[in-house]
Amino acid sequence: MRLSLTSRPREVPASVGIVHLGIGAFHRAHQAVYTEDAGDGWGICGITQRSAAVASRLAPQDGLYSVLERGPGGVSARVIGAVREVLTGSATVARIGDPAVKIVSLTVTEKGYRHDPATRRLRVDDPEILRDLAGRPPETVIGRLVGGLAGREAPVTVLCCDNLTANGSFVRGLVEEYCDRGGIRLPCEVTFPNAMVDRITPATTPEDLDEAERLLGVRDEAVVVTEPFSQWVIEDTFAAGRPAWDTAGAILTTDVAPYETMKLRLLNGAHSMLAYLGADFTYVSDAIAGGLGDDLRHYMDEDATPTLDVPRGFDLAAYKSSLIERFANPALRHRIAQIAMDGSQKLPQRLLGVVRDRLATGEEPRWAALAVAAWMRHVKTAKELDDPMAETLRKAVAGADSPEKVVDALLSITDVFGPDLRDSVVFRDLLTDHLGRLL
Repeated sequence: MRLSLTSRPREVPASVGIVHLGIGAFHRAHQAVYTEDAGDGWGICGITQRSAAVASRLAPQDGLYSVLERGPGGVSARVIGAVREVLTGSATVARIGDPAVKIVSLTVTEKGYRHDPATRRLRVDDPEILRDLAGRPPETVIGRLVGGLAGREAPVTVLCCDNLTANGSFVRGLVEEYCDRGGIRLPCEVTFPNAMVDRITPATTPEDLDEAERLLGVRDEAVVVTEPFSQWVIEDTFAAGRPAWDTAGAILTTDVAPYETMKLRLLNGAHSMLAYLGADFTYVSDAIAGGLGDDLRHYMDEDATPTLDVPRGFDLAAYKSSLIERFANPALRHRIAQIAMDGSQKLPQRLLGVVRDRLATGEEPRWAALAVAAWMRHVKTAKELDDPMAETLRKAVAGADSPEKVVDALLSITDVFGPDLRDSVVFRDLLTDHLGRLL
């Protein structure tokens, strides 16, 4: 029997107040759970931006799905009913235009924004952006977002939940640039709060589907898998109200930046370091068991920590220890290959800020440079490179037959490194030394 409101009757929100772009596993394991737990009737319309696979799995289940939580103490499953509609990308503009919608949230990954990672500006020469600006029904995330905002007068909040520094300010900049290029004026009040999100969500496997069915007694084809830990910190600047996410455990604050920087540089930075140094392992927990935890702690303690502005009362030492414990969770089965994807988009957010801050104080970012060098090895040697800049990266290193040449070739890609890191002798020497040992 398939999971649905017939097989599992329950109360669900009667109306939609949130449109979410990119209704993948992370949103369903994180923001949708907070919305459910807030319990104040906010329904979500999830819109897929690329594949219709999620919609095809959720629609027969009346939007219901289960969260399979894997922790050291065991596994549990719960059904979530906050998602009331699931649509495909072409519906985005009209759905955002509905005045009953108060929040438009996004988890479309870094590459979904079609931006230059080094400058954080919109790629105005991107062919798809140009086609949207030329007047076709928009197909890019920013084009669809702007199209929806341009068609409404009621105030609305755009809430980015992707792993990007100052993500709300970042999306506001992309929207403003797109509007400038297209001669578009937004008639509605829009706020763009910054937010930090944290919950490890590996890809779902057939074994996960079977385990959820055993626990629930019904078949769920839309299971998401996650860990017990969850964190959400949000800048409380909403234009038209919000769910009571704070009652569900979210932190509402006037300044997200310290939390955001800690998470990006400690968790995400360490994750990327582990993915590229541990490329021979299948799962994150295997890499930790194989001894890479020591390298991660060196990176966290010696490079990342000196760059952080830690919130008052926050136990940083405990947080760093908890990250290693979370990575070591063998029940989660988080694949290394999943983390290694899209490195050109992730490095500027996760590691290169650490590098710049350490260099600015006259220090050598030795451990952060090791992580970047491991990525360079990945670019040079991986059988498959899953990255939106794969062609550019492969072409750059095609004729590079020494560590020095690989380093110079990749540093010259200023879309990733910017001219400052390209020209840093200290950084180049560190990378060359590390890469010589890794290759």
